[in-house]
Amino acid sequence: MIPMLVVWLGGLMLMALDGGRYHWSQVPLWLQVVGFILICAGFWLSMLTFKANSYAAPVVKVQKERGHKVVTTGPYAYVRHPMYLGALLFSAGTTLLFGSWWGLVAVALLAVVIALRAVLEEETLKAELDGYAGYAAKVRYRLIPLIW
Repeated sequence: MIPMLVVWLGGLMLMALDGGRYHWSQVPLWLQVVGFILICAGFWLSMLTFKANSYAAPVVKVQKERGHKVVTTGPYAYVRHPMYLGALLFSAGTTLLFGSWWGLVAVALLAVVIALRAVLEEETLKAELDGYAGYAAKVRYRLIPLIW
């Protein structure tokens, strides 16, 4: 979580300096509108994720005392880490809405950190959560349907 937080906050500062103070980038208005749509999509996907998965938490832990089980409904039917996808949509949308091309560099770095976290998280879930290995075999994509 700490590397993700550092990259995210650093990206926000970069976006603010670029899009707000120094205007290093010139993002067309139509792309800023696309950014707003991506922010809305990220929030919507995150909302669906929390609705489908009451076990979602910032720290990877299997909650056996709560009867933790594999969630296969909602966005989990398409990707194994929809909350991370929502965060990436939100982050990409934010940088476009702020009008910062440089912020996309931070979003790309955030995507790498999230991808690494997803892989490590899956190792824990496969080892500790009954049925996760079968779910991972059925739902092939981690973050982006038809891609990865």
